[in-house]
Amino acid sequence: MTAPDPDGLLAEQLLRLTRRVHRIQKRYLERRELGITPAQSRLLRTLAHYSSPPRMADLAERLEVVPRAVTTLVDGLEAHGKVRRVPDPANRRVIRIELTDEGREALRELRAARRAAAAEILAPLGEREREQLGELLNTLVDGPAGPPCEERPGGGPGPVEG
Repeated sequence: MTAPDPDGLLAEQLLRLTRRVHRIQKRYLERRELGITPAQSRLLRTLAHYSSPPRMADLAERLEVVPRAVTTLVDGLEAHGKVRRVPDPANRRVIRIELTDEGREALRELRAARRAAAAEILAPLGEREREQLGELLNTLVDGPAGPPCEERPGGGPGPVEG
């Protein structure tokens, strides 16, 4: 009989929770009939963080995807009137992507869908439990970053010396 693997169990629980969050968000998005995929919604949310329209390369870097993937996402969003391509005023060969009024309205709908999904998922937790979960998630998200999948002498992840 093998010993229980608590880290493996936690990893599986995190993956299952992530899948559940995506499923619930998708359901709320479909109800609102926005015609936006989860990847497109991520691009819209990312666009909203820029003070001026970014280049496609900037979006690709921020989203950690290849530029071609951003082109495909922008094509779909542009076809639905959520974003538009605009020439850079300083260099007309450079194209920037900006939100349209429809895109800003879609973002409001997306935020409402995310809040509704979060409320559904967090419903079983009390206020203190939510605070604790938030603190724990912040620790995991913002924690120390080391090279992934490397082994330390103690058996856990850690940097590699070379």
